[in-house]
Amino acid sequence: MTTIRATCPTCGEVELTPEDIELRVCTYAPASYYQFGCPLCTTCVQKPADDRVVQLLISGGVSATVWELPEEVREAREGPAFTFDDLLDFHLLLADDGWFEDLLRVSAKR
Repeated sequence: MTTIRATCPTCGEVELTPEDIELRVCTYAPASYYQFGCPLCTTCVQKPADDRVVQLLISGGVSATVWELPEEVREAREGPAFTFDDLLDFHLLLADDGWFEDLLRVSAKR
């Protein structure tokens, strides 16, 4: 059986089998990653996977799942950044039964 060595930030070097590792290869290569549950502390560890790491893991028997980065991630962003205050205001808005009407009223002002 193939043994793959990886590093847990808490426990250091650990030994895994190909079945212990989840490899996600993105069509936008910089977003590819692999993850595993540390066999010692059970922490979920996620690390980036460049082309070299992808090839090493696949050659070691790890199955890859291909995924696509949502288009929204690469869209141009306009307007101010969404802040924690905005999130709190939105949460308070949803707590009221008339939240949808309030949201429409606030949106119409902009």
